[in-house]
Amino acid sequence: MTADAHAGEPAPEARRRNPRAAFRRWRSQRPFWGGLLLTLGGAEILLTEKASLKVVLHIGMQGLAGYLLPVLMLLCGLLTLFNPAQRLFYSLTGILLSLGTWLTSNLGGFLVGLLLGATGSCLVFGWLPDQEPRRGRRQRRREAAAATLSRR
Repeated sequence: MTADAHAGEPAPEARRRNPRAAFRRWRSQRPFWGGLLLTLGGAEILLTEKASLKVVLHIGMQGLAGYLLPVLMLLCGLLTLFNPAQRLFYSLTGILLSLGTWLTSNLGGFLVGLLLGATGSCLVFGWLPDQEPRRGRRQRRREAAAATLSRR
C-alpha cells in the first residue's frame, strides 16, 4: 500500500494519543444518545425494583416481569450502541418495553425510567446514518436566488 491510500486517516500513533477524538468518531457512527438514554432508563427501573421503599409494587409472576422488562430495555440500549445496523428493531422493541414497565415495574421506575426509555427509543428510531447537515432557511433562499439568476 502507498502513503496516498491512507492520506485522510490519522497515523496510528495519533489515534492512540488522542482517545477523545477516537471516541467522538465512534460516537458519530451510531445513535449514541438514544442508546444511552434507553440503557439508563432500563438501569433506573432496575434500581427502583431494588429500592427499600414501602411504595414498591411487585406485579406479575412473583415480580419476574418487573425484572425482565428493564433488563431487556438495558439490553436493547446496549445492542443499539454496539450494533447500530439493527437500530429500528431495537428502538421499536425498546419503546414497547418502556411502555410495558408502566404496569410491571413501579409505574415505569416512578416515570423517570419510562420517560428515559421512551425518549431514547424515539431518538434511536429517528437517527439516520450519513445524513447531510440541515441547511437553514437563509441558505436555501440564497441557493434558490442563485439558481434563478443562473437561468437568466
